Amino acid sequence: MSENLRVLVVGCGTQGGHHARAYHRLEGFEIVGLVDRDPANRARLAEELGGPPQFDDYESALAAVKPDGVSISTWPDTHGRFALQALKAGAHVFIEKPLAETVEEAQAVVRLARRKRRKVLVGYILQHHPTWIRFIEVARTLGKPLVMRMNLNQQSVGAAWEVHKHLMNTMSPIVDCGVHYVDVMCQMTLAKPVRVQAIGARLSDEISRDMYNYGQLQVVFDDGSVGWYEAGWGPMMSEEAFFVKDVLGPKGCVSIVAATAKEKGTSADIDSHTQANALQVHLAESTPDGTFAKPDRVLDTPDEPDHQGLCDREQAYWLRAIREDLDLAEHYEAAVNSLRVVLAADKSVRTGRVVNLK
Repeated sequence: MSENLRVLVVGCGTQGGHHARAYHRLEGFEIVGLVDRDPANRARLAEELGGPPQFDDYESALAAVKPDGVSISTWPDTHGRFALQALKAGAHVFIEKPLAETVEEAQAVVRLARRKRRKVLVGYILQHHPTWIRFIEVARTLGKPLVMRMNLNQQSVGAAWEVHKHLMNTMSPIVDCGVHYVDVMCQMTLAKPVRVQAIGARLSDEISRDMYNYGQLQVVFDDGSVGWYEAGWGPMMSEEAFFVKDVLGPKGCVSIVAATAKEKGTSADIDSHTQANALQVHLAESTPDGTFAKPDRVLDTPDEPDHQGLCDREQAYWLRAIREDLDLAEHYEAAVNSLRVVLAADKSVRTGRVVNLK
């Protein structure tokens, strides 16, 4: 590998653009090509980034530039296949979530990464968010079992709704977004998910009859902890309760207080998806006179990164993992495990049955 990691950026939409800007801003990266089937998409990004080579075909670009790393931010149904092609070409991989369409394909990517001694980092952006890291740490102090309540509903219209409809050609909201929050639940409990059930509803004639744009999953862990996650996309979604991040345990509760996100009043704003202005902590301990022993605490998060800042942190970690040969075994396990849970939830929606996890 050269002094800089030579990166081929595949997918020049919203998320691919954020990652490309991170490579452009951070030392240690060099963008050697942009791939996107939409000429306007890649041309706009190329102009912004100083004119790297442009390609409309992934395989041709991979063969032409022979990159050290490939950054994949394409539609989810291409993720596993593109990652395998990059690894076979000897490249490290950054890939947006989910890692693949199936657990088997995700496992195949992990096996090849290990065999080729290449690093694959999946875009679990919350793993790099300082407030979410602290949220998980506080949740672990609340005792067991935990009750975890989370959602991310998005009221989308126009171009945003078109993106969501395209995503739903292959996967539902609770699969596409759910991997983030199931991963958070697993980090909070440090326990094994054992059972999943879910519900879903198709709220628009603009999507396939066998797809649903609203879903809620419930997952049970082997330590008795339980969690639910809710996700919906579309112009009919409510802005009233689109951001709930709340954890309860025997010793109290902790919640993300996202005042800025709610003041914006726009669940489609990508910054609101990770916004966390403060953590509010309540302890259940009481005194003999029936009052709480300690007042609630608000843990401020003054250094809150925006979405671009989070992408910068994520890509800096990918570079570090490559240069320092970090062991990503836990990351791979988390990526496959959270995918297994959300795919089981999708099966539950479609069958109406509880799904027991192996």
